Amino acid sequence: MIFKLNVRGAILVAAAITGLVTLASPARADQCDDIAKQLASGIDRLKVNFKAANIIYLTHPAAKELSLGCRAQGQNYSNELYAKGDRKPTPQFYDLVASAAAIIFTVPKDDTAKGATRCLKRMGLLRGDKVSMRFKRLNMDCSRTKTEASIAITRPKDE
Repeated sequence: MIFKLNVRGAILVAAAITGLVTLASPARADQCDDIAKQLASGIDRLKVNFKAANIIYLTHPAAKELSLGCRAQGQNYSNELYAKGDRKPTPQFYDLVASAAAIIFTVPKDDTAKGATRCLKRMGLLRGDKVSMRFKRLNMDCSRTKTEASIAITRPKDE
């Protein structure tokens, strides 16, 4: 028994299968862009400015600086929220940070509000101008200068 190989037919079948596979797989947008869109739609007066490398810069009246950092190779965190405000943060700033962290890290807003408030209020005479803490599987790093206070919230990759 000798099987005759039809090369033209085999190539046609392979091309058809390849075409079906590419049509069946949905086009994926960047996860970081999706999170930025969720933030813009979920928080009033928050606007997405521009993206540079793995950082999306955002604006809101309650914050001086606001950015969403997404993981690049070699980094040990999944996403990062960075917010900078006045030295004595306003309730609107706390609410903004809590809302954004809740959307980014899919944690209840009450938990992120409590963690951000604790971190920002611990800075002072006894603990200094830099505080690092862990709350509800989130790493929070707070720092302040003479005029500004900032918070960076991250979640490790393995959690």
